[in-house]
Amino acid sequence: MSLGDEHDYGSDAGRTEGIGGTGQTRTRLPDGGGDVYGNGRRPVRASRSLVTVVGVVVLLIAAIAFANRGNGDGTSTDSSDSKRPGSDSTAASGVKPVTGNSGGIASGFAHTSQGAQSAAANYAVALGSDGMFKEDTRHKIVNAVYAPDVAAVQLTDLDRVYSGGKFLTSIGLKADGSAPTGMTFVSRTNPAGARTVKISGDTASVSVWYSALFGLAGEGSTNPVSESWYTNTFELKWINGDWRVTDSSQKDGPVPVGHDQTASSAQDMADAVKEFGGFTYAR
Repeated sequence: MSLGDEHDYGSDAGRTEGIGGTGQTRTRLPDGGGDVYGNGRRPVRASRSLVTVVGVVVLLIAAIAFANRGNGDGTSTDSSDSKRPGSDSTAASGVKPVTGNSGGIASGFAHTSQGAQSAAANYAVALGSDGMFKEDTRHKIVNAVYAPDVAAVQLTDLDRVYSGGKFLTSIGLKADGSAPTGMTFVSRTNPAGARTVKISGDTASVSVWYSALFGLAGEGSTNPVSESWYTNTFELKWINGDWRVTDSSQKDGPVPVGHDQTASSAQDMADAVKEFGGFTYAR
């Protein structure tokens, strides 16, 4: 897995996707007693209205029943006998969350499909954090998340990319990974959901869908904080009583339609990052 797989930096790092510019318009028809052609509307027959209402109710019930056919355990149906997530796949399970801590990252996940999902979500948060841009914290994160034999290779590749500071300065940071004076560096992953693609014995494949905030908050920033959506699929292995990453891949989306909200000021964004901490993901 390359650095680009994990963070998707490079030419897209500072790109802000436009939203709201669909070019579509809404037309409000005139209110009044007549239709748009000027003829008076005929009253709807009561029997026809009743039939319509009953039909809509029946279709609605059928749609709800179809949507809730999932089993709700957060796994997909495939040859591994895993099950498709239902509407309650992210509901609280009643299982106590993990209490372990390894390098500031939650640890001690259950040897189950749910435990693998929680591990993958927490690892996505750690690997997408600003700690990855400084050598000491990067080493702690990688050693806590990856299988021991894979961690050594990952650290070699990552340190090679970050060494010299060329990559860091290209995204607006100092050579040591810190933000310029007056700026706040933002790199945060926010999982929206996870699903078990496959699980068998001591191995599991889990996909995590998340939004990512990345950029520099501050007056005059040339790389303002923007939001992107990705899905990372982690290959996990049960090692020494916990799930560890052996490989991962990333793809864009699914991306929701952007709302027409006004972007916050650079100061508001910087304050939010400082005031709102992250979460440990478990259910």
